[in-house]
Amino acid sequence: MTPAMTPEEQPLQAGESDSEPGVVPAQILPAPISPTPTVPAMAWIYLVLSLAGGILPWLANWDYIQFYGSGFDLGQFIALANANPAAQSLSRDLAVGATAVTIWMVIESRRLKMRGLGWVLLSCITIAFAFGAPLFLHLRERRLAELQRQGSGQ
Repeated sequence: MTPAMTPEEQPLQAGESDSEPGVVPAQILPAPISPTPTVPAMAWIYLVLSLAGGILPWLANWDYIQFYGSGFDLGQFIALANANPAAQSLSRDLAVGATAVTIWMVIESRRLKMRGLGWVLLSCITIAFAFGAPLFLHLRERRLAELQRQGSGQ
């Protein structure tokens, strides 16, 4: 301490607090990093869309079965799906879009080394593409989160 300065005017020494001279403050730690959620929010959104994509088309399929008989005549179903220009438009749109997305799903699942692609593809055929595609996106989000956790060492 220099004689011309009062204790309040003295510069702080290493480790001293400005609240009380001579008191060393607790070590300041960085704020904890919030952990990455186990399942990202988008994965849940895709899962909800998958459920809707399984239920809504099958409600229409159920109506078809009740209206046209207990058997599910695939040939008649396809003929009705192309019965007018509006139905043709939707059918062709689904066919092209589903083909492109299915190719991407196969390539992406191999790139990310995902599990469950066989179940996803089977569900696209047996339940609905509107079920299988969002299911794939759900599984993909989970896989990306898993890879991120592995990369960050968590």
